[in-house]
Amino acid sequence: MVAATVNKEAGKKPVLGADQASEDYALHAWHILGGRNSTKPAMRSSLDAHDMIMKGFDTKALLHLIESVSFLAVDELLQSAVGISQRTLQRKRSAERLSTEQSSRLWRFAEILAQATNTLGSQKEAERWIMEPAMGLDNRRPIDLLATAAGAEAVEEHLTRMEYGVYI
Repeated sequence: MVAATVNKEAGKKPVLGADQASEDYALHAWHILGGRNSTKPAMRSSLDAHDMIMKGFDTKALLHLIESVSFLAVDELLQSAVGISQRTLQRKRSAERLSTEQSSRLWRFAEILAQATNTLGSQKEAERWIMEPAMGLDNRRPIDLLATAAGAEAVEEHLTRMEYGVYI
């Protein structure tokens, strides 16, 4: 895992600056999308992620994500998470690249999954959390909020509060 690890002596996560945490989540998100197997060239920073999004991710990155996250096999959940239906995906399999908008939604989901994985300790726990109603999100499931930029931002803010132990 690329994100911050637990400091075993102190029993706490190290405090990262916003830039460092963002870079760690970006690298973890890149790995969630298949890393070098799905995207080239290698990603070194959030600016590289921007360039990849603008160019459009290869369909292999989306297919890798679907294979890695079991609930994305459900059409409704895939649509909420990345804005692509199974039918569109079937048509895209022959195409080389996703659109900039599709790539942006794919990236945002991968970053949220990376942040949730870091916060909760494992991808399995992060996937479970994404599917369950969260009190800090008015008992809405995070997956349902990812359909809009405002909802995705609310999920990211909630995860940040969880990381720092701030519950409202």
